[in-house]
Amino acid sequence: MMKPTIPENLIALANACEKPLYLVGGSVRDFLCGCPITPRTDFDLASPMPEEELLAAARSCGFTVTSVYRNTGTVKLADPQNIGYEFTRFRSDKYVRGMHSPAEITFTEDIFTDARRRDFCANAVYYDLKRQEFADPLGGIADIGKKILRTVAPASKVFGEDGLRLMRLARIAAQTGFSPDEECLAGAKEHCALIRDIVPERIFSELMLLLRADEKHEDRTAVYRGLCILRDTGVLKEILPELALGEGMAQRPQFHDHDVLEHSLRCAMYAPAEVRLAALLHDVGKPYCYLRDGNYHAHAEEGERLARDILTRLKAPKKLTEEVCALVRLHMRDYDLCMREGKLRAEFVENYPLLPKLFLIKQADYSACKDDLSEAPVLKKWRALLEKMESEGVPFTLSALAVNGDDLLAAGVPPQDVGKTLHGLLLRCAQDGRLNTREKLLKHLAKDK
Repeated sequence: MMKPTIPENLIALANACEKPLYLVGGSVRDFLCGCPITPRTDFDLASPMPEEELLAAARSCGFTVTSVYRNTGTVKLADPQNIGYEFTRFRSDKYVRGMHSPAEITFTEDIFTDARRRDFCANAVYYDLKRQEFADPLGGIADIGKKILRTVAPASKVFGEDGLRLMRLARIAAQTGFSPDEECLAGAKEHCALIRDIVPERIFSELMLLLRADEKHEDRTAVYRGLCILRDTGVLKEILPELALGEGMAQRPQFHDHDVLEHSLRCAMYAPAEVRLAALLHDVGKPYCYLRDGNYHAHAEEGERLARDILTRLKAPKKLTEEVCALVRLHMRDYDLCMREGKLRAEFVENYPLLPKLFLIKQADYSACKDDLSEAPVLKKWRALLEKMESEGVPFTLSALAVNGDDLLAAGVPPQDVGKTLHGLLLRCAQDGRLNTREKLLKHLAKDK
C-alpha cells in the first residue's frame, strides 16, 4: 500500500513525541480513495498522549498553539508554513441522546476504543506518522475499497448519540461516492428527528458542504446523491419541510419529467456551486401555492418569502440570504419568452449585478425539467438582447452614466431627489444607449423642469 506524502513539519512533530501520533479521519480516507494529501487537507491528529505532551513537542518544533480545550483533550495548531492541524487525545464519549456535544468524556490509550467513538469505519483508519504505517482497528480499509459507509457501532446507537451525524452521512456519501449499508440507512431513518437537537448553524454548515460535495472528485452527481440521502432518511423533511412537501407533486408533463421535489434536487445538481443553494430553493414556493390555490401561480413571489424564512431559521449569512431570495424571485422572468424588449431592458439594468447568477439558475432550471443540457431558449434571447444593449453603449450602472450627482445639483435638482433622478436617467438610457451623453441627459433634465 502506498504511503501518503506528509508535510515535513508534521513528520518532525511525530518524531518529537514519545507516543505514536496518528493522522486519522477524512484525510486518511481520501488518500486511500486516491486523493493526494495537500496543504489544504483537513489534518485531524490523534494520539494516546495527554495534550500537555503534545503541546511541549509542538512548541519545540516551532508550531503555534492557536487554542486548547482541555475538557475534550483537543489542541489546534499551526506549523511554520501556517498549515492548520487539530489534535484530539484518544477518548470515549457518552452522549445525551441526540446532542452533538458529548456529555461525558473518558480518556484512554486504546486505539480501538477511540475508533469506536467515531461515526463510520471508513473514517476510523489511522496512519502512524512515525512508523509510516496504517492502523485499521475496525476494518475501515476494506470499507473504503468497497465504497461503503458502515457505522462503527450499531447504527441505532451511532445516530442516536449525535444528530449531526445524519447530515454528515449525506455529506460524506456525496463527497466520496460511498453508499450507506442497509443498517446505516435504517439507523438514520429511525433517528431522523434528532436533527432537531442540532443548532441551525451546524445544519447550515453541513448543508453548504454537501452542496459543494463535487469539489473533491469532480462528480456531477455528487450533490444530487447527497440530497437524495437526506430525502430518503427523512432528514430533508426535518430541515427543509417547505421543500420536502413537493415530493409527489406532479407538474405539466409537456414541460417536466419530474415532480416538484425531484426537479429541485436535479436543479441543484445541474447548477454551478455558486448558485446551488438558490437552485435547491428556487421552486420552494410551489408546494405552498399548490396546497393553497391548487396551482403553482405566483410561486416565485411566495418562494422568495419562504426562502427568507428558511435561511433566517438556518442562520445563513445575510448577504447570501438576500442573493438567494432575489434569485428565487427572479427565476421565472420571461419563462414563456413573451416579455417585451422594453421591459426586459429595464429588468437587465435593475438586476445587473445578479444577471450572471440568474443566467446560471435559469439554465439549471431548464436542464432539470427534462434533463436537457442544451442551452435554455430564454438564455439565447437574453444574450442576444444583452449584446445589442452593450453595442449601443447602454450604461448598466450609475457609475457608467454620463452624468453624476454633482451634475444634477448644478442643474437645479433638489438634493433629496438626486438619487431618484439618477435612477430614472439610467432606466431611460436602458431603452437607448445613444442617450447616454452628458449633453442629452442634461437637456432631458431641463425639458422636464
